[in-house]
Amino acid sequence: MQAVASFKRWLFRLYGPEVAPIILTQRRVYVLPTRAGLAFATALGLMLIGAINYNLSLGYALIFLLAGLGLVTLLHTFRNLVQIEISPGRIEPVFAGDIAHFGLRLHNRRKQGRFAISLNLVGGDAVSVDLAPDTTTSINLPLQAKRRGWMRPGRVTLETRYPLCLVRAWSYVEPDMRCLVYPRPEVSPPPLPLSAIGEAGGAHSGKGTEDFSGLRTHQLADSPRHVAWKAVAREQPMLTKQFTGASATQVWLDWNELPTGLGIEARLSRLTRWLLDAHAQGLAYGLSLPGRKIPLGHGARQFQDCLEALALHGD
Repeated sequence: MQAVASFKRWLFRLYGPEVAPIILTQRRVYVLPTRAGLAFATALGLMLIGAINYNLSLGYALIFLLAGLGLVTLLHTFRNLVQIEISPGRIEPVFAGDIAHFGLRLHNRRKQGRFAISLNLVGGDAVSVDLAPDTTTSINLPLQAKRRGWMRPGRVTLETRYPLCLVRAWSYVEPDMRCLVYPRPEVSPPPLPLSAIGEAGGAHSGKGTEDFSGLRTHQLADSPRHVAWKAVAREQPMLTKQFTGASATQVWLDWNELPTGLGIEARLSRLTRWLLDAHAQGLAYGLSLPGRKIPLGHGARQFQDCLEALALHGD
């Protein structure tokens, strides 16, 4: 199998990500007859045998005419694909399990249009496009993001059977592009742990975090530091202390505060959900992961930094 894979890489020039722009030269476009093309050639062969047996001049003329049509079709199919220029386009980050869209820009440098060109990634759905003369067309190729981290889509197959579907012309390219995949947010997580929520005393020093405001039912995600142990000692149900204070609420998304039974991906999934919730509520939040800590902050830049840290944890 390794030998076959190496042979295919050599045959189709698959040497990894390529520098843009990628141009489909003549040596990169391959052609083979389709099933319809093979049936067409077989029919011509049978007609030729009949014309020879019965010495039919009109039969020869018809056969040569159809054979010429087949050759012209082969040439048009080949020209429909060759000399297309390909460059990576815009790629937006997604969450694991969602569909990533890899943007491509196709530049047609000829004065003639190109039609019915199909593109697809390995494991993805095909996208068909027509290219107007001397223009650049942008498309998006869908592919499911199965795991967090950087996702490389691999090779792209370009194919066309235009105009008569008798010949298939295709080529492989591998643009240098990647998509950042965030962890999948947990579907039904515990609420934002109030034990990790403090009051900032303006957005300055964290004063007011010790202003006791009441008790609530204990949750598994709550920090042991905020458990009302006196109540437990009096054989009451386990409760968690709540605090209020000054103006700005802060949330620490701390890896070490999560239950130890959760796996790595489950922890990242929960932290991602809490991060989304904290950002949606306009809270100031920080993120603490093994080996990396993002200080308290808010806004789009803080949000992106935290998501990226979660996506690339362990890489």
